[in-house]
Amino acid sequence: MNIRFLLSVILTLFSFLSFSQDKITNYTTIDAEFLEKANAVIRLCETDVNIESKNKMIVSQHRVVTVLNEKGNYYVNAIVGYDKYNKIKQLEALVYDANGNQIKKIKKKDFIDHSAVDGGTLYSDSRVLYMPYTPTSYPYTVDFSFTLDTENTAGIPSWIPIEGYFVSVEKSTYTLKDEAGLGVNKNESNFTGFTVESNNTESSYHYQLNNFKAVSRESYSPIFEKIFPRLSVTVNDFHFYGVDGQATNWVEFGDWMIHKLLKGRDQVSLKTEQEIIDLVEGIEDPIERARLVYNYVQENTRYISVQVGIGGVQPIEAIEVDNVKYGDCKGLTNYTLALMRIANVPAYYSVVEAGKDIIDFDDNFFSLAQGNHIILAIENNDDLLWVDCTSQSHPFGFIGDFTDNRKVLLVKEGDSKIVKTSNYSNQTNLQKINADVIIDEQGGFTSNVKIETEGIRYDNRFYIAEFSDKNINLHYKNFWDKINFLDIEAYDFNNNKDEVIFTENLKVKVNNYGKSISDKLIFRVNVFNANQDVPARYTNRKLPFVIKRGFQDIDDLNITIPNGFEIDFIPEDITIKSDYGEYNASYVVESQKIIYHRSLMVNKGDYSKEDYSKYRDFLKQIVKADKSKIILNKTM
Repeated sequence: MNIRFLLSVILTLFSFLSFSQDKITNYTTIDAEFLEKANAVIRLCETDVNIESKNKMIVSQHRVVTVLNEKGNYYVNAIVGYDKYNKIKQLEALVYDANGNQIKKIKKKDFIDHSAVDGGTLYSDSRVLYMPYTPTSYPYTVDFSFTLDTENTAGIPSWIPIEGYFVSVEKSTYTLKDEAGLGVNKNESNFTGFTVESNNTESSYHYQLNNFKAVSRESYSPIFEKIFPRLSVTVNDFHFYGVDGQATNWVEFGDWMIHKLLKGRDQVSLKTEQEIIDLVEGIEDPIERARLVYNYVQENTRYISVQVGIGGVQPIEAIEVDNVKYGDCKGLTNYTLALMRIANVPAYYSVVEAGKDIIDFDDNFFSLAQGNHIILAIENNDDLLWVDCTSQSHPFGFIGDFTDNRKVLLVKEGDSKIVKTSNYSNQTNLQKINADVIIDEQGGFTSNVKIETEGIRYDNRFYIAEFSDKNINLHYKNFWDKINFLDIEAYDFNNNKDEVIFTENLKVKVNNYGKSISDKLIFRVNVFNANQDVPARYTNRKLPFVIKRGFQDIDDLNITIPNGFEIDFIPEDITIKSDYGEYNASYVVESQKIIYHRSLMVNKGDYSKEDYSKYRDFLKQIVKADKSKIILNKTM
């Protein structure tokens, strides 16, 4: 071959590669359509996973991200975790200005070394290195790369090419090679409707997504995990923090957890064992025995995060929790499970993805990556009763919105399975307000108010009882922020944990609530629970909408009007029905009293984007009805 020709080819290739690198680090090369609605643009994200053996995997990633504003800083994601089983072999970040000029080079030694967990964790084996860079102007671009050598083939990285709302993606790829022949299982979620290319063989897998324009988060949008593409991968034969495993389904995976993570860690002291035996002596009902054990744990332990052991997923031994009287969700659940066994209560260690958003385990795809919290399932005839052993305040059998209504893994030898936690229905999430309201001649009022909450509404309010006097007043001023000159003169709370009802008894005084015009006094009749806000309007909504949790309101007000006034105008009764709920308001006049009754039911559900405008209209009608006013005439 002609040497001059070969040199020309090499120089041309080098020039092309240099141009390509310059192109993706230069803000000005981004097409305008990818900037619209975006806080950041993923210029390139290449993830490569090479499984060399059961206990050796190489993970490399190269990502180039242009950050457009402060909100986009999150998506730089220049961070990588490590411990003695996960070793960082290469790490570097390059920072470029808007024109693609390099302004900073950050080598591995310059990265900040920090614990991988927050300050609430007592001790942990896990650490992270993260890029120390504070931007002085926008836009800027970060070219970040790392190579990780790990023994943990149970923890194969997922591919999430679209990393959030308000983020555009020019190119994202994922390549996996199973050189060890461990048997790859993959789960493709939410690929429909997205242009994802794939080229897969028995031992190698390649996925790519190009040219995705940023999507705005819309009111009542589904959670991100239920909309955008995600590829999850596991292998049948795996290694995890020094422990081998084999599983092809949840039953086998649950057995692995029992024998490798839990077995032999359920012993407590003879003293504690005898205390539990004495505690439940003579109690025939297993649920009542379970209640006593749960209360014992609440009274005798506290939650502290402890991220050690087998990858931070193995609980500390029950005997250690017994001695030190603290533990994390794993340790406290394992400890409570040990006590339940002593009390002869069938119960099961259960793994859940906890959080306000409801994220389900996949029925047909086992993975150690699913789940971030441990709770306890207790047999209750043909049903299950759930408790969170980290809470020192929740009633027995009540888990609230942190772990409600989602698919979780119940770990039971030979019969581990995906089951669903407690579902709090529309009617269960109840708030009742009863009030006697006495209007004075100047338009102020005094009122004795009783608020009862149940279900998820209970979960959102029972903590008020722990507030200081100052914070209680601040709480109600915020809660009733549309009522000016509000003063809480007295209060009393009752937290009924047996029936899971929280009651607030308040004495309220408000000056200048109504508006006085000439001889008329005008005031809004819905004093304490008026809907004020209508969600945003979209001319071309892109996403379906979700009502995560339904609820019910029942309001009964006895309003006494001042002497020397008579009713000039009172609204008509109204009923509003829709697929999304029902609203009713009615008025009864008895001499100087107006009896106002209001009820609202909102139905949880998954709805199409076409339904959103109808739901918004439903809310608009409610807001209008809740603004209804009564007009009084002065007669003397």
